[in-house]
Amino acid sequence: MYTFLTRHLLLLILTCSVFTFYVGHLNQWNLELVVLGTTSLTLAIALLLERRIPFDPNWNKSQGDTTTDLTSAFVLIALVDPFLKFLSPIVVVAVYSLLNLAGPNSIIDPASLPLIIHIIVVTLLVELGRYWSHRLHHVLAPLWRLHAMHHSSRRLYAINNLRFHPLNYGLNFGVSVLPVMILGFPPEALLGYLAISQPILMLQHANLNLNSGWLNYVFSTNELHRWHHSNSAEEANSNYGNAIVLWDHVFNTFRYEADSINSPRTVGLFASDQNYPEKMGYFKQLCSSFKPGCCAT
Repeated sequence: MYTFLTRHLLLLILTCSVFTFYVGHLNQWNLELVVLGTTSLTLAIALLLERRIPFDPNWNKSQGDTTTDLTSAFVLIALVDPFLKFLSPIVVVAVYSLLNLAGPNSIIDPASLPLIIHIIVVTLLVELGRYWSHRLHHVLAPLWRLHAMHHSSRRLYAINNLRFHPLNYGLNFGVSVLPVMILGFPPEALLGYLAISQPILMLQHANLNLNSGWLNYVFSTNELHRWHHSNSAEEANSNYGNAIVLWDHVFNTFRYEADSINSPRTVGLFASDQNYPEKMGYFKQLCSSFKPGCCAT
C-alpha cells in the first residue's frame, strides 16, 4: 500500500477530481461546489497522509509557523478571494464599456467549441499568466518583497501552500484569471481548469514522500516544488508553473532529477534576505514588504 500511494496518489486524486467534474457537468450540479469539495478532500487527505508517509518527518513539527500559515489561509479564503470574485465582474464590464464591445460573448462564443477545448485553452492561458507573474516575482525586487512571504517557511507541508501576501495573490489573479474572464470564456471552462489544478496545488507543498514518475514532466508536483523552495537561488529560480510545467519546458526553467530524491539541502529564504522577519508572524511579514531593504532577489 505504501508503494502504491507514493507512486499513484497524484494520478488517483487528479482522475477523481476530473471525473467528478465531468459527472457534475453532465448532471448540471453546482460546479463551484464540486471543485470546492474535491479541493477540500484533497487537502484533508494530504494532512492525514503527512503523518503516514512524510518526506521529512521533521517538517511535521511546528517551527512557530503554524499560526502564520493559518492566518494567511484565513485572510485569503475569507477576505481576499471573495473580494476578487466581487471585483472581477466589475472590471470586466468596465473593460467592455471602455472598448465599446457588446459583451464577453462578442470575443469568445461559448457555443463555438466543445467545453473540453475551452478548458484546454483556459488552462494554457491561465498557466502562462501565472508562470510570468511567478517568475517576475523572483526577478523584480519590489515583487520579491511580496513573494518572500511565501518562501519564508523553513519547511514544506500542506497548509503553507496558502501562505501568500494578499497583493501577490491579487497580482497573480489579475494576470491569469482576469484576462480569461475578459476574453469571455464560459465559467465552466475556468472551473474545469480549477478541477485540474486545485488537487495538484493541494499536494504541491505537502510533506509526502511521493514518487510521481512521468507526471513530474507534466504537473508541478511536490517533488519539483521542493527545488523551487530551495534557499539557493540557482535551484529556486526554476519550476515556476502553477499546476503544469509546460511553460517551464518552453522557457527552459524546468528542474527535475529523475535519479534523486529531488530535495535541496535547505528550504527557505536566500542568505541575502537576512533582514526579513520570517519568525515574527503574519502581520509583521505583511508590513515588512513595504520596507525597502527587507529582502533581496
